Amino acid sequence: MKYIIVGLGNFGASLSQILTAHGNEVIGIDQKMERVEHYKENISHTICMDATDETAVAGLPLEDTDVVIIAIGEDQGANILATAVFKNMKAKRLISRAINSLHEKILMAIGVDEIVRPEEETAERWGKKLSLKNVIDSFELNDDFSIIEANVPQEFVGKTIKEVDFRRKYSLLVLTIMNKSEVDSAIGKHITEKKIQDVPTPNMVLNEDDIIVLYGSNINLKKFLKDSNTDD
Repeated sequence: MKYIIVGLGNFGASLSQILTAHGNEVIGIDQKMERVEHYKENISHTICMDATDETAVAGLPLEDTDVVIIAIGEDQGANILATAVFKNMKAKRLISRAINSLHEKILMAIGVDEIVRPEEETAERWGKKLSLKNVIDSFELNDDFSIIEANVPQEFVGKTIKEVDFRRKYSLLVLTIMNKSEVDSAIGKHITEKKIQDVPTPNMVLNEDDIIVLYGSNINLKKFLKDSNTDD
């Protein structure tokens, strides 16, 4: 996967290094040359530039970038402007950092795909969420075990939980199934809500828009996600 991360403060720098360590290609951007120099050995590429400058942003390889993350935290104005620039440049998937509820509403109005709240979520959690394909969210119980929310792999659509055989084949436990639905937010934007279903039964059929909540070891979770995406 290829990422552009704007803002190499504590959160942005940590996330950039985690994603690079996971084998992804990361372009880390910051206006401060000392940060660019400091992290250049631990991030795939680092660039000193103003991400609110449309001309400068236009020179980035946006067509080949899977995710753009605006991690600027100390300057809300620069965060909003940079988010708007990358939105106008039609970034494939745009994630931006919010400092407070008003800031979050402005970012939602711009039309970002996801909001980052570093005060509530760690760079490690986002690193796992972004590095593993199909993962929507994750929660680490300890160093070895996690709970993840994942999209149903295409090969399992239309099959029952029993047919997939999560326990025997992957050593994973299906905790529940969630459905996604579009609702209107307070500012008139469409947002996706997740509705939790009842305790799953072996005969429950997996649908294309379902989210499966899985518990297991990190090794088995990664193996499941890798095996179920070998044809992508």
